[in-house]
Amino acid sequence: MCEPNVVGDWQEYEEHAGLRVRVHRLEQSEPPRGRDDAAEGLTYFSLRVTVENRGGRRFGIHLEDGQIDVRLGPDGESAFLDWRNSQFIEGYDVYPLRRATAVLFAAGPEAALGQIDVQIQLRVDEEWTARRLWVGGLGLQEAAASGAHPGTGCGVAHQVSTFLRDQAEEGTA
Repeated sequence: MCEPNVVGDWQEYEEHAGLRVRVHRLEQSEPPRGRDDAAEGLTYFSLRVTVENRGGRRFGIHLEDGQIDVRLGPDGESAFLDWRNSQFIEGYDVYPLRRATAVLFAAGPEAALGQIDVQIQLRVDEEWTARRLWVGGLGLQEAAASGAHPGTGCGVAHQVSTFLRDQAEEGTA
């Protein structure tokens, strides 16, 4: 894992031609089957992880319990993950030009939800991929976080976007 992605960015897997993944739709949201008692006093949010196959062959995908880690705030405290309400991708074949999406419900202290880190380790055809990291926060728009509207945000996603743009410029110089 060399550098983080901003929530909404696609990440390609070089070892699996045509396969890409992204974390997106990070938003405050109540779970469909009711709150878990362990999340009392915490604010719920949801996120989606989409795996897309733009290649020429099918891939067997696993994105289950333990392959997603969500951390909150500047200290990286673990979020409460509501496994009962979440929907995973368990042993699904993603054929060319198709997608599969997992929906995860989590909760944390409202003050820490401005900075959310999501780490994914996908299993493809029984092989583990390298871990990938996305950063974002509640209240940030994906377009603003990815740099489409410069100067609209001063949060961590904007800082990461600026850092990545500067790194790309240095690499081409």
